Amino acid sequence: MVQIGIIGVGTVGASVAQILENNRDIISARAGKEIVVKKGVVRNLSRARDVNIPLTDRVEEVLEDPKIDIVVELMGGVEEPYRVVRKALENGKAVVTANKALLAYHRYELQEVARDLPFEYEASVAGGIPIIKALREGLSANHIESIKGIINGTANYILTKMMTEGADFAPTLKEAQELGYAEADPTFDIGGFDAAHKLLILASIAYGIDAKPEDILIEGIESVTQEDIGFAKEFGYTIKLLGIAKKVGEFVELRVHPALVPQREMIAKVEGVMNGISVIGDKVGETMYYGPGAGGDATASAVISDIIAIARGGKSSPMLGFKRPLESGLKLLAKEAVVSKYYLRLEVADRPGVLAKVSQVMGEERISIETMLQRPGSGESASLLLATHACEERAMQEALKRLFELESVKERPVMIRIEN
Repeated sequence: MVQIGIIGVGTVGASVAQILENNRDIISARAGKEIVVKKGVVRNLSRARDVNIPLTDRVEEVLEDPKIDIVVELMGGVEEPYRVVRKALENGKAVVTANKALLAYHRYELQEVARDLPFEYEASVAGGIPIIKALREGLSANHIESIKGIINGTANYILTKMMTEGADFAPTLKEAQELGYAEADPTFDIGGFDAAHKLLILASIAYGIDAKPEDILIEGIESVTQEDIGFAKEFGYTIKLLGIAKKVGEFVELRVHPALVPQREMIAKVEGVMNGISVIGDKVGETMYYGPGAGGDATASAVISDIIAIARGGKSSPMLGFKRPLESGLKLLAKEAVVSKYYLRLEVADRPGVLAKVSQVMGEERISIETMLQRPGSGESASLLLATHACEERAMQEALKRLFELESVKERPVMIRIEN
């Protein structure tokens, strides 16, 4: 028998307990032994929960119980979960977590503490999609050339509705909140931070890069409008919030932002709340992973797969999949050194000479314009929609600053990268 303690019996924690009870026979057969929840930890004991397990509000009852073999951390947050998980490992217990924020900040410290103890975290990225196992095990013979992922279902739901139904951002966000796809405070999802945490975990497994969210380029979808959608459709693109990890020589670039993606690409076809991740290995080529990226049962499915792996006697040591640096000399590429194509939307005064001034700024920053459209605006204004050839981020940021300073530019320019 394997006994577990669940710290955090919310949506996912309750699903874990329910699935372990409802699917006991098949889980026991696959694990080779019975898996029992000995105790669950909650903040508020007076709140009713649809679980048939003993509950406590004292985390020490799990951490200090010698009969508990596996601690399942589902509490959320960063520093308190770090304390809890570290203590569990120090007490010789295996750990399973779904906490991407915890791992975004403390994955390397926890690997050091875990050493030979199993530490599993499949549910931390893309819910029910087994992307961690794919990178850490299935593709372990490959140098990973790139990872490109739709790894936040909330943002993908909003952008899909905007692309397919002509909806605007604000009412679509409100609908996502009413349906339970977005939190009351949706900043983490629509601002790109949730996707960034997940990308950092994947990048550590693929490249051994120890970066924090503050170190990488992160932008959200708040500024996307139907004008941008129209441009994307006209030129054969769709707009997605992407997490991108890419090897560039001796560097790895990490970035999360909205991107114009050619409609022919497989990842462009991932719609609604679904997640999709493309991984390119130097030997296997492109592999694609698709499925539900969130939700109680989907995430709980990944959690339980980790519990079963540990119950079978499997070891995840080393936690991130390598015992020594994967590729010596790999460094994080500075944000300003990223090279991309760009789409710009400028609200300008509709009068002669404006286009010349815009072109002058772009030329002085050595940015070549590939495509330009002008759309009528309200009153005496117009919208300029531009697509550029590839240039460095530092040049684009300087151009955006200078364009906004032009008297004829009425609003701060909107920029979306083009990912071919």
